[in-house]
Amino acid sequence: MKKILYSAVLVSLLFACKQEEKQETTSEKPKQEEVYEVKEVTSETKQEKENHQLRSVSKAQSAPAIDGVANDTVWQNLEWYQLDQNWVGDDYTKEDFQGKYKLTWNEEAIYLLVEIQDDILIDQYKDPFKTWWDDDCVEVFIDEDNSGGEHQYGHNAFAYHVALDGNVVDFGPDKEPHLYNDHVKSAHKTEGNTTVWELKVKIYPDTYQDENNSVEPVKLSAGKNVGFALAYCDNDSSKERENFFGSVYVPGVDKNQGWKDANIFGTLHLEE
Repeated sequence: MKKILYSAVLVSLLFACKQEEKQETTSEKPKQEEVYEVKEVTSETKQEKENHQLRSVSKAQSAPAIDGVANDTVWQNLEWYQLDQNWVGDDYTKEDFQGKYKLTWNEEAIYLLVEIQDDILIDQYKDPFKTWWDDDCVEVFIDEDNSGGEHQYGHNAFAYHVALDGNVVDFGPDKEPHLYNDHVKSAHKTEGNTTVWELKVKIYPDTYQDENNSVEPVKLSAGKNVGFALAYCDNDSSKERENFFGSVYVPGVDKNQGWKDANIFGTLHLEE
C-alpha cells in the first residue's frame, strides 16, 4: 500500500513539474515576439541625416555679379574647396580635369564661384531634356532643410543640372525632366582650358510644386543648415559622359547616389 501511495505522489510531482515547465516556456514566447517587433520598427524608422562635411559659409556683404568673372570683392578672401571625388568613370589626371569652388550667401540665395580646368567642353545635345547629364555641366545639389532622404522624383531635395547654355534641369514628381531656370542663374567664361562659373542658387522648400509657382524661395538667415553637394559632368569626346566628379566622399562601389539620395550631401552652416 505504501508503495502505491509513494508511486502516486511521485507521478503527481512529475506532472506538476511538467505543467510548470510548460507555463514557463509559454510565458517566454511573448517576450521574444516583443523584442522582434521592436527591432523591426526601429529598422524601418527614418534616421536623421548625419552632418558630414560640415562647412561654415560666411555671409556676403554685397552679392557678386553673376557674369562669370571672379573679380568681386566677396570672393577674394574665401576658401577654395576641391571638386576631386571621382563618382563615375576611369581614373584621371590633373591635366584632364581639375575643379574647385567657393561659397557665400545672403538672404536671397547661395552663391558659388566654380573654376574648372578641362581641355574640352562638350554641348552636343541641344534639346535640354535629352540625356542632359552626358554634356559638360555643373550640378548643384540642394536640400533646403538638410533632412536627407530620397529625392529621385520629388522635391525633398533638388539636383540642378546647369548646362553650358544656361538651362537648368531636374526630374519632377511626374518622373519627367523640368526646367528650373528661375531657380539658378549662371554665367561662365572660358579662357584656354579654364572655365569660371558664377551661380546664384535660390533655395526652395520641399513643398515646392512644379504646377504651382506661388511657392517662394526661403529667406536665408544665419544659423541655418542646408544640405549641399557640387558635381561636374565631364565629357571630352563620347556620346556619354566620361567622368562625374563630386565634392563629397561617397562610400561603397556605386558612388552615383546624389541624384536620388540626399543623405550623401554635405552640410552648409550659414554664418554672419
